[in-house]
Amino acid sequence: MHIDPELITGAKVALGYATGSASLLVIAKQALSHLKSPTKSLALAASSIITTALVLFFFQVLPHPPVGLSEVHFIFGSMLFLVFGMTATGIGLATGLLLQGLFFAPFDLPQYGMNITTLLVPLMAMNMISQKIIPQGTSYVDLSYAQVLKLSSVFQAGIVAWVAFWAFYGQGFTAETLMSVSTFGIVYLSVIIIEPVIDLAALYTVKNIFKHKNLIIFNSRLV
Repeated sequence: MHIDPELITGAKVALGYATGSASLLVIAKQALSHLKSPTKSLALAASSIITTALVLFFFQVLPHPPVGLSEVHFIFGSMLFLVFGMTATGIGLATGLLLQGLFFAPFDLPQYGMNITTLLVPLMAMNMISQKIIPQGTSYVDLSYAQVLKLSSVFQAGIVAWVAFWAFYGQGFTAETLMSVSTFGIVYLSVIIIEPVIDLAALYTVKNIFKHKNLIIFNSRLV
């Protein structure tokens, strides 16, 4: 989901800054609500450090082959969301992506607004849907496999949709752009297939191995 630097140029880049800023403001607002409680503040800080480290690992260490207009990444956004909640996951995605740009891929920094939009908007959509299909206060260990699969699919579909949007926005609706988007979508199928399977395997592991260990991270309520 790292948009190719040549995909969107000139004044069009401003839209990415606008959507990226709006997305970050939503996460910041959520984070501020946690600051009212010292306990929640510490929990959010700890969770955000973990998610940032994981995101940086996913982006920088795991395979991320370039496919024309973007890169194919394993993000595990739905797993992070279900374990750590939307706020910590949003902070982790934003910070991890920024750190990668600052220290490993400075050529991606101009596209930061577009890239963070591509990550955070699907995260927010997943959060909205989770509120409809998961009863309030449900812990990770009590989730059903169907719920996890649905949320994982929503997140992956959102990533592909935003990459396609940026491609058509930057290059216009041409046969060449359509081919590039199709190629990316086909290659990204590997992520769409593999990530939900890993999500389900992780949930299975927690349900059958860690459920009775009384680990707070798996038994706490979704935030």
